[in-house]
Amino acid sequence: MSVSKQYLSIHDHSRELSGLKYIYSVISRRAGGLSIGVNLNVNNACNWQCIYCEIPNLTRGSPPPIELDVLEDELRFFLHEIIHGDYMEKNVAIEDRHLKDIAFSGNGEPTSAEEFPQIILIVKKVLEEFNLLHKIKLRLITNGSLMHQSPVIKSVEMLKEINGEVWFKVDAVTEESIQIINQVNLKRHQILERLKNCATACPTFVQTCIFSIDGKNPSEKDIDAYVQLMSEIKSDIQGVHIYGLARPSLQPEAKRLGRISKEVLEGIAKKLRYLQIETTVSF
Repeated sequence: MSVSKQYLSIHDHSRELSGLKYIYSVISRRAGGLSIGVNLNVNNACNWQCIYCEIPNLTRGSPPPIELDVLEDELRFFLHEIIHGDYMEKNVAIEDRHLKDIAFSGNGEPTSAEEFPQIILIVKKVLEEFNLLHKIKLRLITNGSLMHQSPVIKSVEMLKEINGEVWFKVDAVTEESIQIINQVNLKRHQILERLKNCATACPTFVQTCIFSIDGKNPSEKDIDAYVQLMSEIKSDIQGVHIYGLARPSLQPEAKRLGRISKEVLEGIAKKLRYLQIETTVSF
């Protein structure tokens, strides 16, 4: 395994350090330490095309067939390096040397992989081998676009049984802003339905990326629509993660995007907390 010249950082989520096909590691602001990533979209294909995405050469599509045996071997190898080897010492700053989770994330929408249910079982098996089952979180980071499909919902139910949780992307609620930010046609009732499906199947947090576009912060209309949706779903979800841009976008719109002030993020969080929604802010 290759060794970095500097420690992993929240500002660099490169998949290259591990030298593996499916497994990588990052320092996660929201998880609070080292996260093992499972990248199923190795072809950089996603069914959304969010303008803040840090994935290079992002294309529309779904992942190629997953080599399940390779994924299993890589996860086993990587866990061994972290737990029994010197990976932490060489690549992770002292304050971040806590293995927090295994996250299904990567370079596209993970639930679009047909093998997703089988992959969950593989991860469960390997965690059992290392006596880590139920000791670390399994997180699915998803745009929620397929949470109306039975196989996906059943997979999420499997996650719940092995200390899993879901981080469900809701960056905007108005159709106009969804089209601009996520570049998909999505209606409010679809978000609500899929979010409820997900939250019923497994503990679910909403995650929301907030930034400026062409120097303009989200409008009051957009913020109000977002807060209203959260108020309708608050009894179903575990909480909300609000975060700003930490890494540069690699999409054509990158130059239009800007970091938003912590005050604006906290202002939105305050509205959610007033509704008694557990809310964290990562600036």
